[in-house]
Amino acid sequence: MTDPVNEDNNEEEREQSFAAMLESYSPAIETDINIGDKISGRVISIGKDTVFVDTGSKIDGVVDKAELIDKEQNLEIEEGDVLELYVVRLSDDEIRLSKAVSGIGGFQMLKEAYEKAVPVEGKITETCKGGFRVEILQRRAFCPISQVDLNYVEDASEFVGKTLNFIITTFEANGKNIVLSRRVLLEQEQEKSRKAFYETLSVDSLLEGQVTRVMPYGIFVKLSDGVEGMVHVSELGWSKAANPEEVAAVGDHVRVKVIGIEPDKKPGQLKISLSIKQLTEDPWNSVDQRFQVGAKIPGKVIRCANFGAFVEVAPGIEGLVHISEMSYTQRILKPEDVVSAGETVSVMIKDIDPEKRRLSLSIRDAAGDPWIGISEKYSIGQSLEGVLEKKEKFGFFINLEPGITGLLPKSNIGRSGSASELHKLKAGDPIPVVIEAINPAERKMTLAPANTKDEQNWQQFAGVTGSSMGSLGEKLQQAMSRKKTDK
Repeated sequence: MTDPVNEDNNEEEREQSFAAMLESYSPAIETDINIGDKISGRVISIGKDTVFVDTGSKIDGVVDKAELIDKEQNLEIEEGDVLELYVVRLSDDEIRLSKAVSGIGGFQMLKEAYEKAVPVEGKITETCKGGFRVEILQRRAFCPISQVDLNYVEDASEFVGKTLNFIITTFEANGKNIVLSRRVLLEQEQEKSRKAFYETLSVDSLLEGQVTRVMPYGIFVKLSDGVEGMVHVSELGWSKAANPEEVAAVGDHVRVKVIGIEPDKKPGQLKISLSIKQLTEDPWNSVDQRFQVGAKIPGKVIRCANFGAFVEVAPGIEGLVHISEMSYTQRILKPEDVVSAGETVSVMIKDIDPEKRRLSLSIRDAAGDPWIGISEKYSIGQSLEGVLEKKEKFGFFINLEPGITGLLPKSNIGRSGSASELHKLKAGDPIPVVIEAINPAERKMTLAPANTKDEQNWQQFAGVTGSSMGSLGEKLQQAMSRKKTDK
């Protein structure tokens, strides 16, 4: 005997199964597909005139094969390829797809393209005031020059004759006033590319990019469509004197490291900080291998301070030339008396401290110490002419040559028979002297005035015979006369 309850259950299951099969064959269109949508679909099959695409719904999409043929009439797609197309028409049994609205169409098609923001294909025929005249569906439209590209257009004629996709932004007067924008489509593509790039972006990422701008504070690098990062001047290289214009030029391809990511002021965008120098080793890690104490090397003056000058001897490695290490031949009051920023100078390395990242340098040692070999060059009792450099209470400083200055003590001046004539001398005046003592270790030389008792020395100095010798005052007058003659 049949169980009535079981029969009812079986009948209900059969009805549900039949309904499911009926639904699977139903031509009803998924409600989430609308005109103007951009969909990605896989090519199912390629017919004689059409290509069938899986739309993700129960109805396959159809696109004219002619739209997918290139200028050489070649179809470069195959079954399984993924295409991005726009929905341009919907019906109960068909989803019509297109790269953009094109060909011969009517008012209604343009209106739908405007209302649904479906791209239309147009050919730029000529330039006009403020933009371009564009032919779409055998109608004339206008595209402002600011809307034809993302970047500033310098030569509008470059776009004439090109067939491009546009969005209709204005559709008035029954289609007589049509305004287009290509920029909107480019921005949409850029935004899509930007989001995809952001998903792969992270701090410490190593990237390749192209320099788009060079500014005094750094360089901007294009990392992807619509994505730029900045390399601050401090991250261009290890050198503190790095100049952006010397590191890169617009159009250069550079390798960079991402060192910072933070939200930008522009919604949906990120501020990306980059570095070029962090792709290379810190030069201080090998400074003691590259340089040795006592080595004489060239360097570039980076800046001057009250106590000395900083000199860069290699990118990222700079040392200090203390003011006391600037000259043996001059009395230096400020570094600018000897060097200036940007100048290349020779320096000698006096000390290297890698841990403290310090380098002690000397300009005067690189030039050479004039006191070296002084005993061979000068001798006690030698008479010669010097120049009065400075008067002090304890005596006169007499310069014999650059870097060699001796002291004429006050006691020696007082013993001279022409002390009054000596006191009349001014800085820069010539003065005949005799060397009394030389102390190379202490860099000191004691002098005495040449006098009439030193007949032989005066003959050497003045170039006259003993019969023509006179007083020290006369010899001073002769020296002064020679100075005036030389002038």
